[in-house]
Amino acid sequence: EEIRIEGALEPYPNVDGVVAFAHGTGCGMADSGPGWDALQRVLTGHAGHPNVGAALFVGLGCEVMQIARMKQELGQAARFHGLTIQETGGTRKTIDAIKARIREMLPALNDVHRESVPVSALKIGLQCGGSDGFSGITANPALGLASDILAAQGASMVLAETPEIYGAERLLLDRAVSAEVAAKLIERIRWWEDYTARNGGSMDNNPSPGNKAGGLTTILEKSLGAVAKAGSTGLMDVLEYAEPVRAHGLVFMDTPGYDPVSATGQVAGGANLICFTTGRGSTYGCKPTPSLKLASNTPMFTRMSLDMDFDCGGVVDGRQTIQEAGAALLQLMVATASGQRSKSEDNGLGDNEFLPWQLGAVM
Repeated sequence: EEIRIEGALEPYPNVDGVVAFAHGTGCGMADSGPGWDALQRVLTGHAGHPNVGAALFVGLGCEVMQIARMKQELGQAARFHGLTIQETGGTRKTIDAIKARIREMLPALNDVHRESVPVSALKIGLQCGGSDGFSGITANPALGLASDILAAQGASMVLAETPEIYGAERLLLDRAVSAEVAAKLIERIRWWEDYTARNGGSMDNNPSPGNKAGGLTTILEKSLGAVAKAGSTGLMDVLEYAEPVRAHGLVFMDTPGYDPVSATGQVAGGANLICFTTGRGSTYGCKPTPSLKLASNTPMFTRMSLDMDFDCGGVVDGRQTIQEAGAALLQLMVATASGQRSKSEDNGLGDNEFLPWQLGAVM
């Protein structure tokens, strides 16, 4: 049964909406270790996200990821609420309890107002998906230029997708702020080499059929373009999946290349804007964080105009320099962070893209 409360929001103009993040894990897993830690970081990171006024955790009641344990460790009772289906009396009673609890929260949430902050408060997730041969020469370097400007002003730029920097990691290692940061990135890459080998895969076989159809043939070609999103500033930190972003400037988060899983980790870390370059076309939306889609070529931008937010194709045909594209993109990023709606928000996308990385054995 869908939880409908749209009419209940009318008296509360400062509440943008209510979203249900469903996921398929939390049980059948170890009660400690990397998988448990990653899922807790994802759940608590979303609950404590700047764009989330309050969070209501709903569990069956007997799962490994216990709500009571989470609340005990979180402590912030004003923002974190929880109930279980078993204690509440089943599915329908739980749905009624969820709606009642949300209605109780709304008056206090409506008292939160938008206020001006410096751009150093921004944490921006850098993503690419459905890349093509133009991505590395238009959209990614344009985003890299905007990233450099924002990083210089203290914003946090969060590069991710470890399998998609493979072969180009030297471009990041040479910019590491310390030997310790460089060692953390190397350790993550070695982990991925072992992880893929244990599962019968290879880090060298990353480009998808769509990538290849768009002109990318090797992971090195793809990685060189993907790293361009990070601009040229120093690498300040390397994070585990969904770990809170604390450093200013460029940071790297270890995530899969699969976009929904990767962006879920970035948002959990605190990213309040996603910039998503694409050459083949992606319709990825993200709640509670706006997702800007940056097209690497004009034909795709025109064909998917209802999903694309920015056209970088002018760099190819001479209508725009990389510097001009980066400057225009910077203005769009700031405007979006200030409340201007993205295309994915207009399309109502983002309810089903929450996808935590499931690490470890399913038991």
